[in-house]
Amino acid sequence: MEFIFYPYLTRPIIEQEIHDGRKRIDISFDNSAEKGFFHQLYIAKDIPSQYIFVECKNYGSEVANPELDQLSGRFSPNRGKFGLMVCRTIVDMEKFIARCADTYHNSRGMIIPLVDEDFIYLLNEIKKGNSKR
Repeated sequence: MEFIFYPYLTRPIIEQEIHDGRKRIDISFDNSAEKGFFHQLYIAKDIPSQYIFVECKNYGSEVANPELDQLSGRFSPNRGKFGLMVCRTIVDMEKFIARCADTYHNSRGMIIPLVDEDFIYLLNEIKKGNSKR
């Protein structure tokens, strides 16, 4: 992920503790974007995004509400309210996107899923020189 999203997302921290160690964030990145999607999160959508959170699930099955709630539970106005749910595959992507939309419409933050297929696509685009990094 660091390779794909650099220079927009920097300084990944694995297993970052919050709330005096009572909770952990799988990966957090500093949002260093000066243009593009990550820069526009706050400017255009009013989504606090000084940090970008990543929840990693090594699932090959359905990712459901508890997993979404776990990630959105790490959000706060001071830390940020944007995250990526990273997993192997999502069986019913349309349903998962609807769950993410529910989280957004309830002002609990924005979550975007990324699956293995997405990473393969992004890496191939970088390899072809089609990336706008």
